Amino acid sequence: MIRNDSQQDQDIAPSSQAQASAPLTTRQGHPIHDNQNSRTVGNRGPMTLENYQFLEKLSHFDRERIPERVVHARGAGAHGIFEATGKVGDEPISRYTRAKLFQEAGKQTPVFVRFSTVGHGTHSPETLRDPRGFAVKFYTEDGNWDLVGNNLKIFFIRDALKFPDLIHSQKPSPTTNIQSQERIFDFFSGSPEALHMITLLYSPWGIPATYRHMQGSGVNTYKWYNDQGEGVLVKYHWEPKQGVRNLTQAEADQVQSTNFNHATQDLHDAIERGDYPQWDLFVQIMEDGEHPELDFDPLDDTKIWPREQFPWRHVGTMTLNRNPENVFAETEQAAFGTGVLVDGLDFSDDKMLQGRTFSYSDTQRYRVGPNYLQLPINSPRCQVASNQRDGQMAYRVDTFEGQDARVNYEPSLLSGPKEAPREHAPHTPYVEGKLVREPIDRPNDFGQARMQYRNFADWERDELISNLSGALAGVDKRIQDKMIEYFTAADADYGKRVAEGIQAKEAAMKEEEMAAPTYGREASSLY
Repeated sequence: MIRNDSQQDQDIAPSSQAQASAPLTTRQGHPIHDNQNSRTVGNRGPMTLENYQFLEKLSHFDRERIPERVVHARGAGAHGIFEATGKVGDEPISRYTRAKLFQEAGKQTPVFVRFSTVGHGTHSPETLRDPRGFAVKFYTEDGNWDLVGNNLKIFFIRDALKFPDLIHSQKPSPTTNIQSQERIFDFFSGSPEALHMITLLYSPWGIPATYRHMQGSGVNTYKWYNDQGEGVLVKYHWEPKQGVRNLTQAEADQVQSTNFNHATQDLHDAIERGDYPQWDLFVQIMEDGEHPELDFDPLDDTKIWPREQFPWRHVGTMTLNRNPENVFAETEQAAFGTGVLVDGLDFSDDKMLQGRTFSYSDTQRYRVGPNYLQLPINSPRCQVASNQRDGQMAYRVDTFEGQDARVNYEPSLLSGPKEAPREHAPHTPYVEGKLVREPIDRPNDFGQARMQYRNFADWERDELISNLSGALAGVDKRIQDKMIEYFTAADADYGKRVAEGIQAKEAAMKEEEMAAPTYGREASSLY
């Protein structure tokens, strides 16, 4: 998110010109009394299917772009393999999960990975300040598993109801088609839970040097369960064996001046020359429950689980060793979803995860089509026996060998697929509570932002302050004040330095305005 001070969005009127706001409604005209919290069983979730406001909001949001992805439009992909250790740390992995791809040491599973920038368009520079997507499709013997995450280990919001608002604020203004730091921080000023992510995004971690030198994370909390149906909470982390490298804003500007495809080119060229990038997959495991001893909710995706309490445990290594033969057919038509899990893996009650699980597959059906799973890049590598037929672009019938194709329903005494026999105890978590719209009990919006700020090296803090000061200089004073309030709540030095930085940047901006630069050189007359 590189600021261009000469192109600041002017579509937000100053307070003297402000007009009275209309009440917020659904597209059916129903008044919305709570646009902050989904309807859930208790304030921790899970969400309920009759969340009409949420479903209408997200399903419309998923259909806002044709044919480009609404988010993660700019991406690069590669094929490879995942090799399991057969253990979680030093313990047999079967203690925690029965997912077959993890059970045997040396077991290899084909994968396809798509890296991406989040907020910008298909041909945008890969040097922009933005989270990076890190999505892995495992073609397992039990069907596909998609581990869909980002490079940073947290997110801006903890309730998926706010996702369209977040992305709308990050996208270009609907009136100027220019991305505006004022719009971005206008949203953030009402979202204190975003401060941890802001602190990372505006630090050097906000611009990875390449896709090969980038961490990955599942971001959300998932579950594993074993043969007895016993479940634990789990977080996923990809660690690059090439090391982690990030760019300062000045370095990113220099790269962008000569190559706005640098990350895609770096990944492609490394694989072509046989320098195959690798990532170790680590997990953190926590006993399922509310964990009142923690000062945060373990389902809150704005938080990191401390490694000293929940150590990283190695479960396998991924190697990318083949480039796509056709970028559109593979990288662009690759379709991921957080609901794509195999036996032994499950959802937690994480409200953000549950919202993503609806939205991801729904947007793929819209973007690629209802039969997107028939495309080779998305198709499972195991037998598919489904009674779901027809629809736009259907070209294959998912029937097993010898099945009577006339039977496309179940149950049937004549033919057709039968319910799979259950080999192990199911995972059956207990859920009860009142249906409410409430924030979680332990938001702790500033605690981990404080730790992250204090943990940065001096040069990382300097870069963070410079980037935030530049982004906030010139925006509405009310927004500046609210953000400085948040920075100060995290750390007094943090708030003080950003406030001073804004003043210095604004003074420099006034000097630049007086200079009135002219771009380009005067051309000679055309003949």
